[in-house]
Amino acid sequence: MLREAELRVTRPRVAVLSAVHEHPHADTESVIGAVREVLPRVSHQAVYDVLRALTAAGLLRRIQPMGSVARYEARVGDNHHHTVCRSCGTISDVDCAVGTAPCLTASDAHGFTIDEAEVIYWGLCPDCAADSEPDQPTDPERISGD
Repeated sequence: MLREAELRVTRPRVAVLSAVHEHPHADTESVIGAVREVLPRVSHQAVYDVLRALTAAGLLRRIQPMGSVARYEARVGDNHHHTVCRSCGTISDVDCAVGTAPCLTASDAHGFTIDEAEVIYWGLCPDCAADSEPDQPTDPERISGD
């Protein structure tokens, strides 16, 4: 991958790429933690530099949902979207709804050549939705309304 992107193969680059593959949608601090399990002496700046280089080379994608820190993913080359939990911040991938990237057809492109669309679906993940449901009454009198 690195050589195909015309990047030198270095231990920090391999470690960062592996960390992002293993932890999709990881923030920078999480990537640093994962990389330091393999390369304990790697600096914050080295990881930031590698993330920037891998993103510029198209090997990683940087996303930053509103109100969130930047996240990185290795799923590149398609125009997928994301769901984001408003409560816990969990992020999941979502494929385009139908057809070949239908979201790339804007109603008015204003002269732009569009190559990517960013759609974020906001809501509650299943765990947070279950936590937010009111407790169901267990008292038979309360259930029947008597």
